[in-house]
Amino acid sequence: MSSVTPRSWQGFAALALLAVAVLFWPIVHATPGYGIAAAALIFLLLLLAIAADNFPPAIGAILLFIGAHGAAWILVAGITGNEGTARAPFYLLLAAAWLLAWRCVTILSALRPTSRWAATALRLIIPAIFGAWILIIWEAVTRGAGIPFILLPPPSAIGARIANSLPILAADVRQTIFKAVIFGYVVGSGAGFLTAILADRVPFFRRGLLPIGNMVSALPIIGVAPIMVMWFGFDWQSKAAVVIIMTFFPMLVNTVAGLAASGHMERDLMRTYASGYWQTLFKLRLPAAAPFIFNALKINSTLALIGAIVAEFFGTPVVGMGFRISTEVGRMNIDMVWAEIAVAALAGSVFYGVVALFERAVTFWHPSVRGG
Repeated sequence: MSSVTPRSWQGFAALALLAVAVLFWPIVHATPGYGIAAAALIFLLLLLAIAADNFPPAIGAILLFIGAHGAAWILVAGITGNEGTARAPFYLLLAAAWLLAWRCVTILSALRPTSRWAATALRLIIPAIFGAWILIIWEAVTRGAGIPFILLPPPSAIGARIANSLPILAADVRQTIFKAVIFGYVVGSGAGFLTAILADRVPFFRRGLLPIGNMVSALPIIGVAPIMVMWFGFDWQSKAAVVIIMTFFPMLVNTVAGLAASGHMERDLMRTYASGYWQTLFKLRLPAAAPFIFNALKINSTLALIGAIVAEFFGTPVVGMGFRISTEVGRMNIDMVWAEIAVAALAGSVFYGVVALFERAVTFWHPSVRGG
């Protein structure tokens, strides 16, 4: 049970990388660089993770997590202050830790917990580990290779900038998201939905609007945004107008397609019961169209944020996420640019997640929801 011999190809590959790292020692060019104690602890943690294959899955996953992430943390902490001095063993040890983290995720994915809270925790932990390793590799490579800060700052510098710029970021989020994005998203999606109902009711509108909708949806945002700024001014109203244009037609097209999704047998049954158009719409066709409608809402949740940020490049008050990105790029404050990008990505993910949760609550009857 305590043998170091791995049982997975990730473990064998990690063990080989450890052996090659010893041949090309030391880890960095700097003196003293990593001390003997730090280097020994890195190897001990990685060997512990390699040996974890011989333990029961739950215990093995814990040991893999501790070993891989502990070794990665020591590697990143040791290179901080010695940027650009990493040698081949640094990257070999980092690759070994990544392979063992991969093995950890593989074991976690194979677990079948009996309790609901454990299953929920696993669904959160697995993508969290994956995302954490994107940041770990980013941090290690930028510091180890000494990549200039102006080209690509490490995640730690971006996190520090976020922590030191919370009032500015909060003002930008309030201007871009809570004013332009939310207003434009609600109005654009709502108008697209109501227009789809009208187009479904009146064939003339359906034949005339859908081709125009396909054409307008292909309009470049960089051509629409300056016009909206000229029409509605430099404040958030012009950005909301861009968002309305970007979200209107995806909702229109998806809702029209969804309203046609119900089968002929179901419609014939409703007619047999002497149901009118509106009864058939609310009791049959809209429920059948719900997956299409929520698909449009999820698409619009990302389009709205992109549209508002890009529109702010063409004129805005001295606040807003797009304004901040364009201004700080000119000032070479790349860490602030990445901080705005990180906040936008987080806000977009939360927005999308809220819509997805609402979809699961409303379309609980759909096979895709019941199966997942």
